[in-house]
Amino acid sequence: MTPIMNATDVRKEWSTVVDNTVRVKPQFFKRTRDLLFLSDLSFVEDLLSGYTYTAIRMDEEDGSVTLALNELDLAENGKDENDARLKLASSILEYSEDFYNDFSYWASAPNRKTHIPYVFKALSIRDTQKIGDSIKCQAGRI
Repeated sequence: MTPIMNATDVRKEWSTVVDNTVRVKPQFFKRTRDLLFLSDLSFVEDLLSGYTYTAIRMDEEDGSVTLALNELDLAENGKDENDARLKLASSILEYSEDFYNDFSYWASAPNRKTHIPYVFKALSIRDTQKIGDSIKCQAGRI
């Protein structure tokens, strides 16, 4: 059985709980009927490492490259693949911030629920270069 702390004890020992969360392991605690999970962002990033951003690469007639992201219905065009990746990564992060800012609305939308792990992945990474580097590209129309 998972040890679950009482919220009153968490409040009394907040600094110790946070230190243990960051340096030892994530924490579970309960407040009335609410069961909560506390972790640091690097753990969330590790937890979501199995979720991969994938994009279809399309080479355009003008020599530019369009990347269409499968997981979040986003697409960006750039002068080359690297430029398109950075633009797409920026769009992923911006979308994720917007999603999070209106979380109760977007998380309850049936067609957006599957976006949640990808949103949290981007928010935990918080670096467009790293997000861009993580996008796996697949050949599309040429």
